[in-house]
Amino acid sequence: MALGYSGKLFILAFDHRGSFQKKMFGIEGDPNAEESARIIDAKSVIFDGFTRAIAEGAPQSSAGVLVDEQFGADVARKARANGLILAMPVEKSGQNEFDFDYGTDFGAHIEEFDPTFSKVLVRYNPDGDAEMNERQTARLKELSDWLHANDRKFLFELLVPAEDDQLASVDGDAERYDTEVRPGLMLRTITTLQEAGIEADIWKIEGIDRREDCEMIAAQARSGGRDNVGCVVLGRGANAEKVEHWLRQGAAVEGYIGFAIGRTIWWDALSGYLDGSLPREEAAGQISEIYRRNIEVYEAAEG
Repeated sequence: MALGYSGKLFILAFDHRGSFQKKMFGIEGDPNAEESARIIDAKSVIFDGFTRAIAEGAPQSSAGVLVDEQFGADVARKARANGLILAMPVEKSGQNEFDFDYGTDFGAHIEEFDPTFSKVLVRYNPDGDAEMNERQTARLKELSDWLHANDRKFLFELLVPAEDDQLASVDGDAERYDTEVRPGLMLRTITTLQEAGIEADIWKIEGIDRREDCEMIAAQARSGGRDNVGCVVLGRGANAEKVEHWLRQGAAVEGYIGFAIGRTIWWDALSGYLDGSLPREEAAGQISEIYRRNIEVYEAAEG
């Protein structure tokens, strides 16, 4: 299977696990059966919003969901049964260091659900803990090799958390770090991972404030004959205004093919459903509306 992906990709992401149960439900540790059922139901509401969006005009050929096995197995099966684009995470939730959620059985879980994309979330700063980066690189190489040997697509979500000295270089200003420092670190990280033989079909990129930095990242993602490798914008749970700015910066750049956004789309509506202030249908309707709005913003900026 050739490296990369052709076509657009608009992913509604709700593969959150540890952070989801803690921040949305206030559950610490492993949830019990009743708590798990509530989380599973919440994820089904998000999926209702997604399917409603398609019924209301979202392009099914490029619309997809990113959902986990732990709380979203039923959603994942429904998505595949209906011919929808499906991405599923491989990483263990809530870890600073990437490791496989199901250990050496990761391949069996991928084969069982047969997602369109297998996704990892990786925190990697090239100036960070060298030993941890080396361990992560080895595991990611194992995954990359397995996926491509088995004709499967690799979706790589890259986060570059600031080191103390990097943040100090911009007077502790996180926004300046994101704008002035992080893009260069992302470039170095992608280059390092590519040189280590880790080949993503799509890079899921933290929002970038300047179009020229999007161009720099996309060019590296497609370097060395990787002509069909794409980048998608992730939302980081930011407010709608910020996310729409990031969408507009990436959309017009060759090599960017869409987005993978989660909390910005569904957090408020789902909170309303859970506290009883929004009926299920209204919550799903709000999710549909915001998801479709993001598609419209992207396509308008692209065109």
